[in-house]
Amino acid sequence: MEMKLTVLQENLSKALNTALRFTSSKAQLPVLGNIFLSAKKTKLSILATNLEISVAISIGAQVQKEGEITVPARVISELVANLPPGQIELSVEKEKIQISAQGFESNISGMNAGDFPSIPQSVDKQNSILLPKEEFSRALSQVVFSASVDETRPILTGVLFLFQKGFLTMVATDGFRLSQKKISLGGGGKPQKIILPKSALGEISRLSAEAEEISLSYKEKDSQVVFEVGDCVFSTRILEGDFPDFEKIIPKGGQVKVGVDKEELLRAVKTSSVFARDSANIIRFATSKGGLSLSAESNQTGSQKAVVDAKVEGESKGFEIAFNYRFVEEFLQSAVGDAITLTFSSATAPGVFQEATDPNYLHLIMPVRLQG
Repeated sequence: MEMKLTVLQENLSKALNTALRFTSSKAQLPVLGNIFLSAKKTKLSILATNLEISVAISIGAQVQKEGEITVPARVISELVANLPPGQIELSVEKEKIQISAQGFESNISGMNAGDFPSIPQSVDKQNSILLPKEEFSRALSQVVFSASVDETRPILTGVLFLFQKGFLTMVATDGFRLSQKKISLGGGGKPQKIILPKSALGEISRLSAEAEEISLSYKEKDSQVVFEVGDCVFSTRILEGDFPDFEKIIPKGGQVKVGVDKEELLRAVKTSSVFARDSANIIRFATSKGGLSLSAESNQTGSQKAVVDAKVEGESKGFEIAFNYRFVEEFLQSAVGDAITLTFSSATAPGVFQEATDPNYLHLIMPVRLQG
């Protein structure tokens, strides 16, 4: 087992830091705590996996001898991070890697690369879908937060990707709220449904920050989706199971429609939350002719009422509904536009929260039932 190459410290350190997030310290498979290094032609590939998600990153290198090795992830990433910028030489003999930089020399014991799991290093270009980067990244941020963190219902910890003619609809719900966002795609592609883990999509958001474009291919026989994000190839297993029939949950009409400024509503939610925190996070929304009032009270600390200018249509007199303030706040922080539309059909049906200028983004919040 031999290998010899030169790379830039800046590039290697950045790639190792990314790869480190995908390693696993599972004792039964020590090799998952390692990063796989493979030098071929003019590239060094850096691979890591925890068997659920994996990443392969390519960086430019001057390769004198092609080869591969796996090395303990934390050791090599911390070591390289502390070296000065500039050229670093890596050379492998037997199962040791020597790292040399100006005035530094380290030897790290590695493991045979043959034990490392096989992970995707490229996207199947024939069957991949190009995703519009800006829109896709924004859509992720508007949907992912609604997925559940409760592992007892694994399917709700995922986001549904629904590919239909020229469109991708993404849906997430934790049973208390639901986010749905639709974006248009260039090409056709066949209709399909896949559910991807929330944790994996969080990584895609991080990786996409510097990438020019994102493409996705679905490997049905491996139950896997592979994303290409700039110089990274990222793969994730898909979640098996049936996603809730979300279309049934979406109210088809509403008796009260409220138009309001996002920042004003957010400020009212935040001031009310000071008292709502002591009483199960509940904030009451009440409509009147020219406004929307938000109130919260706590037996311990006091009460608060804020009135926000609003355009109210429908049965404006005395309609009242209550929500967990955290859910309303998270929606408002995900919304991009300045104006928000709220539609209510009854005090027990989900409230529909939308951006006034974006018909493709829909958020539902289940109300809290009030006593008396």
